[in-house]
Amino acid sequence: MTPDYLSGDLAPVPDEIDAHDLPVTGELPEELTGRYFRNGPNPRPGEDPGHWFAGHGMLHGVRLRDGRAEWYRNRWVRTKAFTEDAPFVGETGVDLAAVTANTHVIRHSGRILALVESGFPYEVTPELDTVGPVDFGGRLTTAMTAHPKQDPLTGELHFFGYGFFPPYLTYHRLSAAGELVESREIEVPGPTMTHDFAVTEHHLVWLDLPLVFRLERGGMPYAWEDDYGARIGVTPRAGGPTRWFEVDPCYVFHVGNAWEDAHGRIVLNAARYTRERFAPLWGRIGGEQDPAVPAAASGAAVLHRWTLDPATGVAKEEPLDDRGVEFPTFNEDLLGRESRYLYTVADDAVVKYDQRDGGSQVRQTGGSTGEAVFVPAAGAAGEDEGWLLSVVTAGDSSRLLVLDARDLSDVASVRLPRRVPAGFHGSWLEEQ
Repeated sequence: MTPDYLSGDLAPVPDEIDAHDLPVTGELPEELTGRYFRNGPNPRPGEDPGHWFAGHGMLHGVRLRDGRAEWYRNRWVRTKAFTEDAPFVGETGVDLAAVTANTHVIRHSGRILALVESGFPYEVTPELDTVGPVDFGGRLTTAMTAHPKQDPLTGELHFFGYGFFPPYLTYHRLSAAGELVESREIEVPGPTMTHDFAVTEHHLVWLDLPLVFRLERGGMPYAWEDDYGARIGVTPRAGGPTRWFEVDPCYVFHVGNAWEDAHGRIVLNAARYTRERFAPLWGRIGGEQDPAVPAAASGAAVLHRWTLDPATGVAKEEPLDDRGVEFPTFNEDLLGRESRYLYTVADDAVVKYDQRDGGSQVRQTGGSTGEAVFVPAAGAAGEDEGWLLSVVTAGDSSRLLVLDARDLSDVASVRLPRRVPAGFHGSWLEEQ
């Protein structure tokens, strides 16, 4: 049988295409002039990578200008693993350029980077052609997370790398000009899958959770280990020791925003999995299913909040909803500062949360719904004044959906020339 990660909405497409003058329903705001890029795994025809996370990265791009959708194109990221079949681990050790670059795509200091957490980023052009791996002048000697955080005030890029051997976790900081200016170890007891982190005005927030690496497992060598424990760490951005807070066992792929409240506490919102919810998801995207897990068990995360109090050393926990959601996004002009609105996606919907009054809005999309990227309007008077961009796939067709972020109403829809497989993360790259 074809595994789940090669079928249905996850099924890869077989080739690269270009299309121009795409059909638009509604009216694209002229202010949306730039490129929407989205990354995700896409094995070549006939390949079975053994896990959804292991497929070669493919970028899908839509060029918007002056109220028109000028083009769509898709390109594999031509990493060493793609062009040379170079092994990630060889006779000389780990090759950080032999990766898939399949998780995210961002722009910083004029460079567009395709990211995966296992190795170096790959630079690509605005037309999605691959330039090559980036190690920031030889200064980066670890992997780079797929979830870096750009400070909206300084332009600095905060990120980390994790590995199989000590140091297990290393924090890095790029200047606004793209120079790697700081690297320091964050001490953790062992190698875990650290997918995301958070940044506040004065702190870095770490998730040290029980998805643990063991080389002998083979394949995707991570599994849940209760004995590892679960904790959240807070490190001063200016330097100093990390303060750790014990939390209930869980896993987090993606955080929302984090900030320091008026009492100096750290508030963190994220999509949280219990072990019971994580197991069916991990089995499904790895081509396996634990027979001890009921087939109908939910594999979804729910929105959760931790409030970390440095005065007491205690973490308060509270679920914010019981709806299954993922891929939280927000107005990143407020990254690290208190924000009111959080946007998430369910299987066939966009869900907007008001983190101040606890309310939520749901917009059904009629298909498999990708991460909703928030684009602020120029001169916006309100935090949610802007648009949400998401790729929605239903059957053999896909569209780029543009919603008004204030009320989730339709603004426009761009019909894409092919089905876009369900993938990971994307970015809006405004015209420069």
